[in-house]
Amino acid sequence: MKSVVIHAGGCVTVEEQPLPQIQNADEVLVKVRCAGLCGSDIPRIFHEGAHFYPITLGHEFCGEVVRTGEAVKDMQAGDRVACVPLQPCFACEECRRQLWSQCRRYQFIGSRSDGGNREFIVLPRRNLFRLPAGVSTVEGAFFEPLTVGLHAMQLAGGCTNKHVIVIGAGTIGLLALQAAKALGAASVSAVDINPQRLALAERLGADRVFNSAELSGEAIHTALDAQRFDQLILETAGSPQTVALALEIAGPQAQIGLIGTLHRDLTLSAASFGLILRRELRLLGSWMNYAGPWPGVEWQQATALFTGGHIDLEPLIAVQAGPQGYAEAVAALGGQPMNGKIMLDFTRSQQEAC
Repeated sequence: MKSVVIHAGGCVTVEEQPLPQIQNADEVLVKVRCAGLCGSDIPRIFHEGAHFYPITLGHEFCGEVVRTGEAVKDMQAGDRVACVPLQPCFACEECRRQLWSQCRRYQFIGSRSDGGNREFIVLPRRNLFRLPAGVSTVEGAFFEPLTVGLHAMQLAGGCTNKHVIVIGAGTIGLLALQAAKALGAASVSAVDINPQRLALAERLGADRVFNSAELSGEAIHTALDAQRFDQLILETAGSPQTVALALEIAGPQAQIGLIGTLHRDLTLSAASFGLILRRELRLLGSWMNYAGPWPGVEWQQATALFTGGHIDLEPLIAVQAGPQGYAEAVAALGGQPMNGKIMLDFTRSQQEAC
């Protein structure tokens, strides 16, 4: 089978590997159909951020059941499934409280073990989420990133009748924007420094957009005066500047969901810290995408959003290619962020030269 393999130093190759075999009764052999490159994969590829090398990444993927272990009674060949990449221990006190992302002994598919950027993978049954009829393989590969934003909304008690402001109009931000719109937000605004991304946010339903390269935080705060109450700000860009911006634009008692992962130190000025106190801001750290009965209510929400036609993915995808084209697109990043999602599509592998 073909596998996209990452070697130390940012080398991306397509290699032939043995077909994995079911070893345990609760396992399922899956033929991978579509997988997405996550922003968190870029440090693993280019900045020595993986747990080991060589590694096959991929935690945003879906596929089709080929075979099941004898203990798996609720799936059969041909079922379409999305990967649920977190592997909690299910035994610690955190897990008993259904705080899956807080598990002290968790593993993670596509990070701490090889992932789905290969034609076949064997996974435990509990790491597979059945896709409903009508959901495409591309949509299946977006279940995991969509639930990232949904988890922050869940921690905030939902977004119904709130003024949702998304900082960072990348993939996670634009998915969150569409989800908030569909889930009853009073208004949805987007903040970014890229005019093309802001235009796309408007196309996807943003009521207002703000270019923070042209407007100060104070100016955006003033422009949002009519929406200053009941705000839910989702910071998805993951930079010290955008975290500080979230505080600056926030209205009274705003909720601020911190989703983006920082790779540089954050230093808050006394003025920024003062805003937290004076405006009585509520900061919510959001980690991964699991809450409640495994794998979480977010995954059920994602199902409803996709089956209801509320999520438009086509404008979010920059590249959709078979293994060789995918490997070339990833290597071309050179460690820089994606400008649109890069998708590995094994249904296209036959059209590509090796």
